[in-house]
Amino acid sequence: MAKIMTVDYDRCTGCRLCEMVCSVNKEGASDPARARIHIIKWEMEGIYVPMFCQHCEDPLCAAVCPVRAIERDEAEGRVRVDKEKCVGCRSCLSACPFGAIGWDEEKRKVIRCDLCHGDPTCVKFCATKAIQFIEAERAVLVRKRAAAERLHRALSQTSHGI
Repeated sequence: MAKIMTVDYDRCTGCRLCEMVCSVNKEGASDPARARIHIIKWEMEGIYVPMFCQHCEDPLCAAVCPVRAIERDEAEGRVRVDKEKCVGCRSCLSACPFGAIGWDEEKRKVIRCDLCHGDPTCVKFCATKAIQFIEAERAVLVRKRAAAERLHRALSQTSHGI
């Protein structure tokens, strides 16, 4: 069964530990700019959004790659980049609707989340458990529950629930 990363945005504190451990795991040094996950912050509102590759069913990044260096592994439910095939044209960077693909200037290759080959480091170190790696089917139930809770809160704030 394929697993996916999910985020509970209400739990994310914006601590950026996920960025740090990702870069240490992938690059051997704490360099959040080279992490595969990035926290987008709206400080005034207290909103923090972890952004990473969504491992799309039909990835636009793969569709625009002229050398087919990007492909989806259906068995594992993730998108992979063959770094040997990648020619560094950067077409995928602009094609990704989530802005989840980065560029390694030193190696002249794209960098993106590969789910740490099925054991995401960011998930293990997320103190608030905002980032989770769960079965895809369970993720649907988690999202339904979260949506229902938000609707319940909104309805509770009205006088008659309307």
